[in-house]
Amino acid sequence: MRIIYTIGIYFYTLGIRLAALFGHEKARQMVGGWKRWPQEVAKLSHERPTVWFHAASLGEFEQARPVLEEYRRRHPDHQVLVTFFSPSGYEIRKNYALADAICYLPMDTPRNVRSFILGANPDTVFFVKYEFWYNYLNALKGWGAKTYIFSTIFRPDQYFFKWYGGWFLKQLRTCFKHFFVQNEESLQLLESHGISQCSLAGDTRFDRVHQIALAAERNEAIERWLGEGGESVVIGGSTWSPDEEILARYVQMSPRPMRLILAPHVINEEHLKQIERLFPGSVRYSSFSSSSSLNSTTRQILIIDNIGLLSKLYRYADVAYIGGGFGVGIHNILEAVTFGKPVFFGPNYHKFQEARDIIARGGGWSIDGFDALNQPLSRLLTDPDAREKASQACQEYMNENLGSTDKILGEIEQ
Repeated sequence: MRIIYTIGIYFYTLGIRLAALFGHEKARQMVGGWKRWPQEVAKLSHERPTVWFHAASLGEFEQARPVLEEYRRRHPDHQVLVTFFSPSGYEIRKNYALADAICYLPMDTPRNVRSFILGANPDTVFFVKYEFWYNYLNALKGWGAKTYIFSTIFRPDQYFFKWYGGWFLKQLRTCFKHFFVQNEESLQLLESHGISQCSLAGDTRFDRVHQIALAAERNEAIERWLGEGGESVVIGGSTWSPDEEILARYVQMSPRPMRLILAPHVINEEHLKQIERLFPGSVRYSSFSSSSSLNSTTRQILIIDNIGLLSKLYRYADVAYIGGGFGVGIHNILEAVTFGKPVFFGPNYHKFQEARDIIARGGGWSIDGFDALNQPLSRLLTDPDAREKASQACQEYMNENLGSTDKILGEIEQ
């Protein structure tokens, strides 16, 4: 099975290289990044311990940050290596100040694995959520590194637990020193398949979004745009076209004055112009924040046309709408929930534990179109008691789920 897996990795690598040749931007960035990892790893000294954090993309890196930063605080003499699989993580966090070296993870071929581990010389390794690279895992076991995975979720329909998954399950059982899982179902599933080195630690994203909320500063441009009109404020975060079309219809049909801050997931000129056609009279944040001639009374829709601002803006919302639920899955609802904001999202949320939880507690709603959004959103915007009840459900949920970082580091430092 290992031979079949490795052949698959070679074909996957070839596919990425071909995509890069034909102009695929992310593939081009990955191929270029693979060439630069030796220079980054060379920054690490073999005279000092190295802890390696691997995250697939930006979202997983944000999950890793509370553990990474607390580990660094507790072990200032250790070096930190951060690797990414996807450009969406590397290109945004390649200058992250708390890492000694940052690079793309070379593809999981035997030759790459040997070269990378010899260069990095890791003592402790953390994978985040769903990262299972089997040649790396076996090499790390042979190297003697302590390898952990955290904020992970296991489900019975995953390939490890299929009739053909025995080899993969064995790798999990023998290569990881400990699994830190998000929920009780994952814990029971692993234990039922003979994996005892596991514990319930929750999701480190709760700790991360709580950090963001505590550090969030006022945004003078947003406050100037909001003015003193007292209208209800809805924030549409990480939205895609289906989400934006539903929100546009709601704005058009709502009899009550309101403000909408829209932060699309894809920020390019084509998509921004599409949004402006959906929302006539809207203004872009870059224009508003740089011009004193635009005032809050003339604009109902504000389009956030930069990256990195959204998570700090939820404090200004009465209600949040989180995008992605009409595609492969919803984006991060916890960034809004941590501020006590009730959340709406599309129908493809079932793989997200926090979404199921917040619906059950009365702080979130899944919708499959405008009709499902209209009544509950209108009620929250017009009924302060209903909104406060939903907000309290969100706040209580956050408070109950903080502390994953301490559980993880407490276990590994025993």
